[in-house]
Amino acid sequence: MVWKKLFASVGVGGASVDTVLHEPNVVPGGVVHGEVRIAGGAVEQTVQSLSVGFLARVEVERDDGEVKKDIEFARQRIGGELRLSEGAVHTVPFALEVPWETPLTVLTGHRLPGMEIGVTTELALAKAVDSGDLDPVHVHPLPAQQALLDAFLGLGFRFKSADLEQGVVRNTRQRLPFYQEVEFHAPPQYRGLREVEVTFVADDREMDVVLEMDKKPGLFSEGSDSYHAFRVGLANFASTDWAGYLNRWISEVSGRRNWL
Repeated sequence: MVWKKLFASVGVGGASVDTVLHEPNVVPGGVVHGEVRIAGGAVEQTVQSLSVGFLARVEVERDDGEVKKDIEFARQRIGGELRLSEGAVHTVPFALEVPWETPLTVLTGHRLPGMEIGVTTELALAKAVDSGDLDPVHVHPLPAQQALLDAFLGLGFRFKSADLEQGVVRNTRQRLPFYQEVEFHAPPQYRGLREVEVTFVADDREMDVVLEMDKKPGLFSEGSDSYHAFRVGLANFASTDWAGYLNRWISEVSGRRNWL
């Protein structure tokens, strides 16, 4: 982020602010370290409070279709009242915890298209609130999440898309008002399957994994969706052969046909 000019209570000569992330690569449950630099302008101003938080751009269903909405899902106050003298510079460090449910923005070292997640800065000035631009973070999978994703890729699934949707995944530990779906094209060996959507909902001990299978239509039936949910411990995930587990279940589901 570059220096951003803030409004001044007298109309001219406002302060400038710049938020710097020391390391934008993070994992859910980690910490983003950075600092907010505030430089006084041509007039004296009072910053009443300073905070940083996480913001995501989420798809929201409406009667007239889908729209994008910015949803803040964490905020931390890092400074109280501060008098900004003309030309003075203040630096305020911060350590912002990354919520365990934070969506992934990186897969196999590449940015997931459409994932807009970052740190936003908010300053409350006299009689007004000013929000800074979004400083992107690169959210990499937890080891347990990576193991599941590697299993899908190893079975021949190909990444299709990822999106964030407002709503609740039932019977999970979800606390945020939205969730992520990572969608894969099914490989040819699963003849009855078209696509699979994967959702992770984690906390500090384990995560819920929800799979939605999009089945191809049969001879006398339309296509249908099948769901499968299971829990994975963040500490003992490596004891399971995830490729074998997924292959057995997907083979069974994709092979089912409703002939009558």
